Amino acid sequence: ELGWISKVYVNRPAVVRHAEQIKKWKTVKGNWQAAWLLKAVTCIDLTTLSGDDTPSNVQRLCFKAKHPIREDLLKALDMHDKGITVGAVCVYPARVSDAVNTLKAAGCNIPVASVAAGFPSGQTPLETKLTEIRLAVEYGAREIDIVISRSLVLTGQWEGLYEEIRLCRAACGDAHLKTILATGELGSLANVYKASMIAMMAGSDFIKTSTGKEVENATFPVGIVMMRAIKEYYWKTGYKVGFKPAGGIRTAKEAVTWLMLVKEELGVEWLTPELFRLGASSLLGDIEQQIFYHVTGSYALQHELAMA
Repeated sequence: ELGWISKVYVNRPAVVRHAEQIKKWKTVKGNWQAAWLLKAVTCIDLTTLSGDDTPSNVQRLCFKAKHPIREDLLKALDMHDKGITVGAVCVYPARVSDAVNTLKAAGCNIPVASVAAGFPSGQTPLETKLTEIRLAVEYGAREIDIVISRSLVLTGQWEGLYEEIRLCRAACGDAHLKTILATGELGSLANVYKASMIAMMAGSDFIKTSTGKEVENATFPVGIVMMRAIKEYYWKTGYKVGFKPAGGIRTAKEAVTWLMLVKEELGVEWLTPELFRLGASSLLGDIEQQIFYHVTGSYALQHELAMA
């Protein structure tokens, strides 16, 4: 439906002004903070996307995914029997089997997500992208994070973008599709809104801000625009599409602010792992540190918390 996006206008100064106000929001304290942080943990896509990934560090990541917060800390909060795990483990396609086998051996049902479709540049032929998606699903990935071809957005080829994402959606089969817009390379907030709409029309289960490899990753202005697109799409179709900010989210305070923004823009019903994820590799360590401080009144020494 090109009519949905043909007259899109984004009031950039108003969006930026709203984003600046978000940064000034007062953070929650005490038990409320601990509750928000545990909610954030359940929405994390615990990620390793390094060239030196090996089966052993993927295995370590999977065990951390199952036990994201030290057991004694959860007991102190009376949350040890609530089954708190991260939302998913995210790896490259070549490491999917390692993650699937480790999680299966650990007896947990955390889904494995795989980046695909020429991640992070998107500069590979469509046939290669589709083959990579199919292989990742065959290896056991239940979620696929594709990245769009930015050139299609920058040149206004909206039908071409729709068709590419639609084919990727078909290649995913039963796996969920998260579409990365790489917003830092789209040129304008209007393009972010349009790309969000096209991705949802083509069948994306989630839209995601960034690969984490761009110069500019998840920012509040971009998040506001993408969430407004999700809201409009829901009003028009009745379909709820998830939102995933990723890249540069490293502190517990930032995580809580993103949760609060989702609550304000989309509502409490979006605050579940089914509709909201945080893409992060180092965030979990800071969250566990803050929970340690809440329980004990002091910050943990380096050897007291297992590495995320």
